[in-house]
Amino acid sequence: MRIIAAALILTVMAIAGPASAISRYESLGKTCASVQQLIAAERAVILRYPSSRGGPVLYDRYVAGRGQCDISDYASRSYVPTKDNPACPVYNCKSSSIFNPH
Repeated sequence: MRIIAAALILTVMAIAGPASAISRYESLGKTCASVQQLIAAERAVILRYPSSRGGPVLYDRYVAGRGQCDISDYASRSYVPTKDNPACPVYNCKSSSIFNPH
């Protein structure tokens, strides 16, 4: 019985592990090229940066392409501020629908 329980726990941990392993970065601490390289290497990252209006810190998940989006989403061009570029081009997933066919 203990062996079955241990096997079940290990299986759950193996499945849940990759989902929670996404890296988080401060975009203003990196150059645009390094942000794009991180996204390409890791396929998806969380980027944080301060609001341009002086409000709270903003964050989102940025991806290397459509392959990292849900089946009903698409990779949309977006921009984040970096150390050397106030509008570094990146992609994030947006919902696709008949009202927003992209």
